[in-house]
Amino acid sequence: MTRPKTMPDEEVLVAAFALMRAEGPDGLTFAALAARTGLSGATLVQRFENKTKLIQRALNQAWDGLDCQTAALVATVPRTPEGAIALLVGLSGDYGAIESYADDLRILREDLRDPLLRARGAAWRDVLSGVLDECLSGLPAAAPGLGLLMASQWQGSLLWWSFDPEVPVAEFVEQSLRRFVEAFARQPTP
Repeated sequence: MTRPKTMPDEEVLVAAFALMRAEGPDGLTFAALAARTGLSGATLVQRFENKTKLIQRALNQAWDGLDCQTAALVATVPRTPEGAIALLVGLSGDYGAIESYADDLRILREDLRDPLLRARGAAWRDVLSGVLDECLSGLPAAAPGLGLLMASQWQGSLLWWSFDPEVPVAEFVEQSLRRFVEAFARQPTP
């Protein structure tokens, strides 16, 4: 097979992210990426300089995708507790099998190590919790910050699901979030 002369960076970064998911961040090397893309290692080094920058760019592109997915879901859900549940269940759908979720946890480590990627995560948290605050504002026991609390419940439910993935992740998450909303839907006692 002849080597391709060009490939857009976006496609190379998709391949890099897929390689990280399959082999872990340590498995992403210029040689492995060259084998996957058909580009020469020298071309990849010229484009991305070093492994740290390659990982950062691949993860930034993945964050771009998550931001787009979140925005698309936010645009479709009503600003109700049901909308909040639908938003988070929708964001849970990409995990699929436990292996995929576990692979993503290895990648999350890289996000947490890099200040620029941590900032992306913080910005996404703020957008997500702000929309969840809007969705939950009509609950009798609603208080400022309830959206972040629900997002935390969602992330926790993903983790707990991963230890015993007997039911589909979306079903487990939805059940967990419904219990959360029910707890805040009760009238507070005086």
